[in-house]
Amino acid sequence: MVTDSGYADVNGVHMYYETYGEGTPLVLLHGGMLSIDLNFARLIPTLAKKHRVIGVELQGHGRTADTDREITPAALASDVVGLLDHLGIDRAHVLGHSMGGGVTMELAVSYPDRVRSVVPISVSVRPDGMHEDLSDPSKFATSPIMPTQQDFMEFREEYLRLSPHPEHFDEFLARLSASNADLKGWSDEQLAGITAPTLLVQGDRDFTTNEHAALMQRLIPGSQLAILPNTTHMQVTRRADLLLPMLDEFLD
Repeated sequence: MVTDSGYADVNGVHMYYETYGEGTPLVLLHGGMLSIDLNFARLIPTLAKKHRVIGVELQGHGRTADTDREITPAALASDVVGLLDHLGIDRAHVLGHSMGGGVTMELAVSYPDRVRSVVPISVSVRPDGMHEDLSDPSKFATSPIMPTQQDFMEFREEYLRLSPHPEHFDEFLARLSASNADLKGWSDEQLAGITAPTLLVQGDRDFTTNEHAALMQRLIPGSQLAILPNTTHMQVTRRADLLLPMLDEFLD
């Protein structure tokens, strides 16, 4: 299935990528503790029929080793721009989930000339958009929105399988959790300045509240919003039955 794979050295990060298919470029940005396969395996075969799909493994994820740099949407967005330069791509569609959705938002805000359109999935633009269960450890075991034990097993197995430093799993998980807790987001003015066509997607039982998703749609000019029924944070990109028809219509 993979057309090409390799590494791009950008901003001190030896970043792994894979490409599939031909057509207009479409960059896929995974969520925290995920990889290209864990996040997008159900979407890539269909997307690659119309697009040159570029799967990226961001700093510390998959085959890309961590560095001592702080993991932020701004830093990771700069890496993605470096990868586009490395591949000789001027502008691309960008679809990102969770942490990757934050990077997608940052690209739309700070690099408007590099994106054709953006699909931020399961993202929030300020801390108060996150579901209250995420800040209450007493609810972690019973909340219907949280990752399952199976999800955590998959995180660990994928990390051990792919990472250049598999022994760092627990340390990296803690580091990533700390960076997620410090989400600064984007101002109303920054969101109002987004010019790329925007399709916001989330599950109805996502980490982000449905009310916050509606707020983002109001703040981003001309944006569209899809809330997938009976879908948690971890399931959104696995709902190929719902997502692929929407993406086929949205992406040119």
